[in-house]
Amino acid sequence: MNILDKIVADKRIEVTLRKQLIPVSQLEQSVLFERPTISLASKLKNSTTGIIAEHKRRSPSKSVINQNLNVFDVAKGYENAGVCGMSVLTDSKYFGGSLDDLLIARASCNLPLLRKEFIIDEYQILEAKAYGADVILLIAAILTKEEIKQFSEFAKSLNLDVLLEVHNEEELHNSMMPSLDMFGVNNRNLKTFDVSLDTSKTLSQIMPNEFVKVSESGISSVDAIKELQPFGYKGFLIGENFMKTDDAGKSAAKFIKDLKL
Repeated sequence: MNILDKIVADKRIEVTLRKQLIPVSQLEQSVLFERPTISLASKLKNSTTGIIAEHKRRSPSKSVINQNLNVFDVAKGYENAGVCGMSVLTDSKYFGGSLDDLLIARASCNLPLLRKEFIIDEYQILEAKAYGADVILLIAAILTKEEIKQFSEFAKSLNLDVLLEVHNEEELHNSMMPSLDMFGVNNRNLKTFDVSLDTSKTLSQIMPNEFVKVSESGISSVDAIKELQPFGYKGFLIGENFMKTDDAGKSAAKFIKDLKL
């Protein structure tokens, strides 16, 4: 089993347990369930920087990134820095996140929030809505075409934006459908963890323009963004780069300032 297979196997067990603890009716009664969502896709289309900044404590590839920053400060800092949106890791076992992180981020800022999670069940999309997310992530590598259609249409019925992550041409061709808002190209090979911006460049050529193009992983410099912008990318997901510093918001602000030069 590669790391992705392990995560998904654990996720199935976790979701089964969560369903037993919190019924759907309870999620639907959440205060945040009726909150109007903010479209990340729209914000990216109208942005010159397109930064989606992440809150991430650790990852399977880097182990501990930063256990000291609290979500409230990070969210406030990102908002003050002028990012387009914030990605919040909610996986506990592999990334050290939780749904509470999403809740705190929602209470701390007015940014569009992406629930960064390994979604394998509609229940997790209801959770995303109930805990204040505006966007969900679907990962083509772990879902069938039918599941991508089912989950993305369900998310749209809840007024959530959908970012679909792909790693190669096959996944991209297999998953183009009108219920998606954004295509995220992950530059990291999930089997080897090698990173290459060429993945984004290659896939941009076959990605229809009606989808907002987002590049993910391995973006740690202003130069990388300037390299990808001519390929039609409007969004750039930056995870470890800001989180590995003592002040994620401050480092995001400096990055955006440099990008505008």
